[in-house]
Amino acid sequence: MNIALIAHDKKKKDIINFSIAYQHTLKKHNLYATGTTGKMVAEATGLDVNLFQSGPLGGDQQIGAMIANDKMDMIIFLRDPLTAQPHEPDVSALMRLCDVYYIPLATNIAAAEIFVRGLDNGDFQWREIVKEKKEKDNRK
Repeated sequence: MNIALIAHDKKKKDIINFSIAYQHTLKKHNLYATGTTGKMVAEATGLDVNLFQSGPLGGDQQIGAMIANDKMDMIIFLRDPLTAQPHEPDVSALMRLCDVYYIPLATNIAAAEIFVRGLDNGDFQWREIVKEKKEKDNRK
């Protein structure tokens, strides 16, 4: 599965600790991340992370493009709800795309843990079924 990792500045430590704790699961998947978050996760875990721009510089939009093109399966976006973000419209757009395209979106550690445990249990295989059906429909 293609999984995006994003974290606001005050949540970077949380996503790093999360990635360390669950690297045994995350290493089985294709990881993508906004610039700073991805670099920090890769350095802390040794995981291979495909990097986009920093969120405020367009990284959120790059991930949004992957969602719109059905190339992203899950987003773990640890948001800081108590600090105003200058790129909040981009964040809102990303969340809207997740809703439009049925992409699971975890915005806090509790939800992220449920997602990762679900990955271990094979609970997200429906994404593969949806992709296969779309490919069949596009061939017709």
